[in-house]
Amino acid sequence: MMGRTFPSVRQGANHVADRWARSSKALKKEDREYGDELVKLAKTHASEAFVACDDPLEAATFSTMVEILKRQKKLEEQVNGRVDP
Repeated sequence: MMGRTFPSVRQGANHVADRWARSSKALKKEDREYGDELVKLAKTHASEAFVACDDPLEAATFSTMVEILKRQKKLEEQVNGRVDP
């Protein structure tokens, strides 16, 4: 049977996010929500990252960083009075 002999980057990124989810469960209760949020962020842009990334961890990390930077910019704009909360 012909088929894929190794997981795609997309599948690999999902496995990374699944491992992060298990790690999140091991965190202290007050930190779990942040671990869970990272899992969500890892999947947000991972599809777009697959085009340029050949490493699943890189795709998941890239996706997470994009979302964190977007949130940071929005908060900075709110602090500077340029955007309504």
